[in-house]
Amino acid sequence: MSGKVRWGILSTANIGLTKVIPAIQKSPHSEVVAIASRTLDTSRTAAQALGIDRAYGSYEDLLADPEIDAVYNPLPNHLHVELTLAANAAGKHVLCEKPIAVNAEEARKLRGARTDRLIMEGFMVRFHGQWLRMREIVRSGELGTVRGLNATFNYHNVNPANIRNRGETGGGGLLDIGGYAVTSGRFFFEAEPLRVVALVDRDPAFGTDRQASVIADFGGGRQMVFMVSTQLSRTQSIHILGTRARAEICVPFTPRQGDATSILIDPGHSVDGHLSRREIIPPSDQYSDMAEAFALAVLGQQDLPYGVEDAIRSMCVLDAILESERSGGWAQVRS
Repeated sequence: MSGKVRWGILSTANIGLTKVIPAIQKSPHSEVVAIASRTLDTSRTAAQALGIDRAYGSYEDLLADPEIDAVYNPLPNHLHVELTLAANAAGKHVLCEKPIAVNAEEARKLRGARTDRLIMEGFMVRFHGQWLRMREIVRSGELGTVRGLNATFNYHNVNPANIRNRGETGGGGLLDIGGYAVTSGRFFFEAEPLRVVALVDRDPAFGTDRQASVIADFGGGRQMVFMVSTQLSRTQSIHILGTRARAEICVPFTPRQGDATSILIDPGHSVDGHLSRREIIPPSDQYSDMAEAFALAVLGQQDLPYGVEDAIRSMCVLDAILESERSGGWAQVRS
């Protein structure tokens, strides 16, 4: 393989066209060489707009291209595993948009994939400088013993045609944004939750979960509390609570690509937090940073930071949340 990973893109999904493809193109060790859609005209239009050389009218044609090393899979949630396995069988490395699957049982099918090809779930937040710096602060002990994490991620979308509001294709708030909250707990506690309890409200027309409040027990007195919603006013936050201080990532999940961000560390000298310390995090594009990390792993220059087993563990937490919804009580997180 040359010094760059040659990428193919499965579908003309909006997140790919507007965020991920331009970010991959900025990765020093990546080049996007092909894109596929279910119709050739659609893929040609996208290819022309983004300066991509080859366009395909089917996913199968793209996967058959021997000059593609890796694919990005932003298809609807219910197609993630199917096309990831197809790409893997075709000899491609796969960066799959989150969630890796619609449930843990489906995600476990990825254990049967070729092990000489890499698969990673695309939680881009883990590559942003603000998350990496915050984990450094947690590890340093500046916050004391960290026992609490509060996260919120909400937006308002009641469009019945939107894929997020269609249960048959893996819609709903937990699969769309709940994984970000789960990821934050696993990332900053550097542990797996043992059990969860949840209150879930479903849209009467769509049948999808439109609001969920969750408590996750990480053991040792560590608790994560989060709310996600597809039908509340737009907001997001992460607060990390320690015995000496608290910390906050101001825009944790969707900071503007290429902009500087900030985090706060508040030792509690004032109730309103005006004596807190603000750190400015240098400009970052978390999608580009993720693509670069994946490309370097494909090239053998560094280890893959997150693989199939990590993605399965995340899905196990989401499964337990839905089990708690059904039972009305605590649910164990089973791997």
